[in-house]
Amino acid sequence: MDADTIRDLFVELGMVHVRRMFGGAGIYAGGVMFGLVSDGLIYLKADTETVPAFEREKCAPFEYATKKGKRAVMSYWRLPDRLYDDPAELAQWARQAIAVARRNAVKKPAAKKSAKKPRTKRKKAKR
Repeated sequence: MDADTIRDLFVELGMVHVRRMFGGAGIYAGGVMFGLVSDGLIYLKADTETVPAFEREKCAPFEYATKKGKRAVMSYWRLPDRLYDDPAELAQWARQAIAVARRNAVKKPAAKKSAKKPRTKRKKAKR
């Protein structure tokens, strides 16, 4: 699935950015990643409030194999197939995923900057 196809699917959201990553793509809106694409399938960000809707649709979370051979499960759930043909309802699901991504972004503390001392310029010695 290419970036133009993804943007076309989410046209009702307005400006959506697609960034290639890890053999797939991340889907961004409003500065947050709310979806991902892997193996031609779209997954939307979910949390305890939105997971039941995905479960009712018989959708599963995104999983991948770690370097140690274990399965890792992420908080992205497969988009129900019927939504690929329903832009209005797809936009509703996507707005919920954006809201989840924003809530999660607020929960994460800002990255701490290292406590390095600022470099000062050395004065050149006069000859």
